[in-house]
Amino acid sequence: MTGTPSRAEAAGSCDGCPVREHAICAALDAAELLELNSLGRRRTLGAGESLIWEGDDPALVGTVIEGTLVMSTGTSDGREQIVGVVHPADFVGRPFGGATRHTVTALTPARVCVFSRRDFDGFAGRHPPLERKLLQHTLADLDRARSWILLLGRKNAEERVAIFLLDMSRRAASDGAVPGAGDRFELPFSRQQVADLLGLTIETVSRQFTKLKRAGLIDLPSRRAVVIRDRAALKLLAG
Repeated sequence: MTGTPSRAEAAGSCDGCPVREHAICAALDAAELLELNSLGRRRTLGAGESLIWEGDDPALVGTVIEGTLVMSTGTSDGREQIVGVVHPADFVGRPFGGATRHTVTALTPARVCVFSRRDFDGFAGRHPPLERKLLQHTLADLDRARSWILLLGRKNAEERVAIFLLDMSRRAASDGAVPGAGDRFELPFSRQQVADLLGLTIETVSRQFTKLKRAGLIDLPSRRAVVIRDRAALKLLAG
């Protein structure tokens, strides 16, 4: 994937960071934040630009400030398979050594607070609360992965699409500045990418979207826009 060239800038103050209270750095006090901040910088990514490449021993780790990124891996037949989604406050990269198993690419324009992995590893080693917070995030990622295995293995197409839309709605609500932000949101994914995520064909995804619209559960004002019309019914459908 290619996009506009990224820009790097000084990390700036953590005080105005929109994800500070939810990211791993929430475990740090003011002095520790100032020290960590001196080690980092901001990267601005264009849609389609990769930050980390599969198989590399990554030099960078970081926290997503805004935008949506995807983790993908190459298959034996040369295709690219999306295996995860990265949202604001999520941590990306592989600290403490080892090659990464996924490419991390900006799906939308994004900003990431990045650190040299060597600097971050050293800082984390001196600050156990940060290591514990990183472990908590890792375990939460593991829980999500297990839930996704259940979704792909046991849920039918209708249930998968309903769960996906509810998750996107929840993300929009947590990012929104006004009540009800989760009732209307823009999907950062194309229909093909939704199909890849859910283990379905693009035709099946399109049929399910149309079915939900006709049933009055959602509205689709545009190709990417979704409006939740009947949240209770959508939750019931999701099982």
